[in-house]
Amino acid sequence: MGIRTGAQYIDGLKSRKPEVWLGGEKVEDIVNHPVFKQPILEIAKLYDMQFDPAYQDKITHICEETGERISNAFLVPKSSEDIKKRGDLFEAYAKSTFGLMGRTPDFLNIVLTSMASNSWFLDKYNPEWSKNVQNYFKFVRDNDIFLTHAIINPQNDRSKPSYEQKDLFTHLGAVEETVDGLVVRGAKMLATLAPITDEVIIYSFPGFHEGDERYALAFALPIDTPGLKILCREQMQDGKRSFFDHPLASRFEEMDAVLVFEDVLIPWNRVFIHNNVEAANNLYPKTGIAQQPAHQSGVRGYVKLAFAVEVACRLADSIGVDVYLNVQNDLGELLQSVETIRALLRVSEIEYETLPSGEVRPAWEPLETIRGLLPTMYPRAIEVIQTIGAGGLLMSPTEADFEHPELRDAMDKYYVGREGVSSLDRIQLFKLAWDLCGEAFGQRALQYERYYTGDPIRKRAIYYNQMKRKKTFSMVDDALNGAKNLKGVSTNLANSKVN
Repeated sequence: MGIRTGAQYIDGLKSRKPEVWLGGEKVEDIVNHPVFKQPILEIAKLYDMQFDPAYQDKITHICEETGERISNAFLVPKSSEDIKKRGDLFEAYAKSTFGLMGRTPDFLNIVLTSMASNSWFLDKYNPEWSKNVQNYFKFVRDNDIFLTHAIINPQNDRSKPSYEQKDLFTHLGAVEETVDGLVVRGAKMLATLAPITDEVIIYSFPGFHEGDERYALAFALPIDTPGLKILCREQMQDGKRSFFDHPLASRFEEMDAVLVFEDVLIPWNRVFIHNNVEAANNLYPKTGIAQQPAHQSGVRGYVKLAFAVEVACRLADSIGVDVYLNVQNDLGELLQSVETIRALLRVSEIEYETLPSGEVRPAWEPLETIRGLLPTMYPRAIEVIQTIGAGGLLMSPTEADFEHPELRDAMDKYYVGREGVSSLDRIQLFKLAWDLCGEAFGQRALQYERYYTGDPIRKRAIYYNQMKRKKTFSMVDDALNGAKNLKGVSTNLANSKVN
């Protein structure tokens, strides 16, 4: 089939009945539920972009194997041009959602593509696992499947490993092997957008030790598989807010969930790793499933940061405070942060690395630098928005106020901005800013940016240790050797004068 339309994506959702729980109630109709309805339409727009003449050739291509048109997320890059093609897809999707939906279909499709193109390492452990990954990749590619994932354990007692938790299956683990497949039990998180996806893929970060064998798992299955419960967090919006009052929260609520597996059967052809600590620890480094998706998350983060900075600049202009030096300094800082991320992305795309297979990856160092900077740059942008908007962010009237004939004169008089900025324009801008920096929706987006890639302190420490192994810091030696040579020259000159 290849690429599918937004309508086909929605039809797929209608055909399934996943067990989704939200606010203590089981959701029976995902497509028409007020919390999920608009986010579903936003995802559908991304699928429709694949058929839009303005985007199609930029974000899709013809598959050499099938002859069908497929997303660039399934492109195994062999050149810098291929990397750019994938970057065009990332940017198009990110701009459509202002970078506020971090787990759009392109993200995990990139993960799976990287996993499949490097599944050879699994041959050492079980050739069937490698074959399963490759076959699953083809299934997702050829049917344009929307994936979620859950790759971390619930936050229980983090001082103990999984096998020492109060219940052996608090964290997701294998229960038994059967003729038909592997039975698993326990929980994983953080499955973003899970209720409105087609399938889920499970894998984990490295860090398994002896005793963790039952938890060393990687597999995939349909989101409506019997025994799989989707426990949603509290919604950030009720689905009934108007676009005027909440222009972002009303559209881009990206639901997160804990997945609970109650003796779920995983068919053997969907098992990628099982009961092998070494294989599970090698999944990330051998397949590049951190590095390739870092390109997508970097582009998305760049767009999200650029959007927040634009909001800050327009907010300051609307009330005329950008004439003050301190505000100009803050906005200049934000604009430079956007340019920093943009430059790092370009460097990663130009200074790519080539694997022995011929596959190319964007350079690791600049992408990991982006991952280190965004958790501080984005919160800084939000802080500046809060500072500029100040009390005005708390005092916005509603759409109903503007529409009431007895209040409209007051609205126009007391909520006007600087000269040339109407009350309507100013309030709409302030509402946009509040959605981004003050509402629960915006705070979730902020927390996401801080931690979506893991503990930022730990990540930066890992970066240092890896760079320490790669670099010799030879300029220090050059400087010291130069000083020694200079000292030798000085000694010889002094001796020559004495003689």
